[in-house]
Amino acid sequence: MKLTGLSTSLGRWLDGSGPASDVVLSTRVRLARNLSGVPFTHRAREEQLVMVYSSVLSAVRKTPALTQSLALEMRELTPLDRQFLVERHLISNDLADNGKLRGLLVLPDESISAMVNEEDHLRLQALASGFQLRAAWESVNAIDDELAQDLDYAFSDELGYLTACPTNVGTGMRASVLIHLPSLVLTKQIGRVLQGITQVGLAVRGFYGEGSQIMGNFFQISNQTTLGQNERETIDSLERVTKQIIDSEQRARDELLKDARVQIEDKIWRAYGTLRHSRVISSQEVVNLSSAVRFGVALRIEGLASVQTLNELLVRSQPAHLQVRAGRELEQRERNILRAEYIRGLLGEGGSVPVSRSN
Repeated sequence: MKLTGLSTSLGRWLDGSGPASDVVLSTRVRLARNLSGVPFTHRAREEQLVMVYSSVLSAVRKTPALTQSLALEMRELTPLDRQFLVERHLISNDLADNGKLRGLLVLPDESISAMVNEEDHLRLQALASGFQLRAAWESVNAIDDELAQDLDYAFSDELGYLTACPTNVGTGMRASVLIHLPSLVLTKQIGRVLQGITQVGLAVRGFYGEGSQIMGNFFQISNQTTLGQNERETIDSLERVTKQIIDSEQRARDELLKDARVQIEDKIWRAYGTLRHSRVISSQEVVNLSSAVRFGVALRIEGLASVQTLNELLVRSQPAHLQVRAGRELEQRERNILRAEYIRGLLGEGGSVPVSRSN
């Protein structure tokens, strides 16, 4: 087991301390980079992938902010370990499934990580709690500048950073917020809001990003344009639209409370009671029920779990997390029983596992 540190603590992005964390679970800013003169990952030979990995690892070890990072080669991990990292939002399914030399570099608090030899040679990522687009961008940009002193990035004066997928050429940046919008869903306004988002050039994805499903009223909103505007313009645009979405969610929330407060509170408390007392529960049930409880926290209803506890519950009740915790693979029936036991303990105690902090 190579994930002991990650499996026994929570990333700082899950601590619920960020701005508007009752609505925005997390903020992510990712930068795609490739090394000059080396074929993109899908065309590179094994020895070229080895060179990329060793070059990135060497640059990371010279970067003061990354000296404590954990290095994980995907080929040395079990399928269960790799799925754990997907559930933790640290790697993509593509990185987890491919048999080539691929790796992850991640700080103990998970605030900065880097996928190596995924679609691009290097994908730097900053994760932050709540709504912190500017802070996440500044954090990952500073790391990128330091790495660029040792890594010769593929760059065109005309186009910008060159990437394996043409849709990432230019800044190579994808910024996103994972936002919880139950009021807009319940008032059936979500279709109009999502349509407006796509009309201004933003993308809407599921809980785990591209190709994943919408779960628990969580939507990932991100930029699509990487060419023709700089990073700050992209961040400003996404920040402006996200604030408008939060305002729309608040108005829909007020509308619901005005028309159906008792029914809404009943739904919230029923969800909390089910989570707290179930003996068998699926991961999908947890997502949906915790969404209702999170809505109650946003409404400032006293006596419910904290945002941090709900974040922990949402992530650590996923299948791979449960099995890593158990130290073995489990059948679905066993997972559903263990999941219920874990949630009863968490909500009964009202506490969470430690949130990891970098020095």
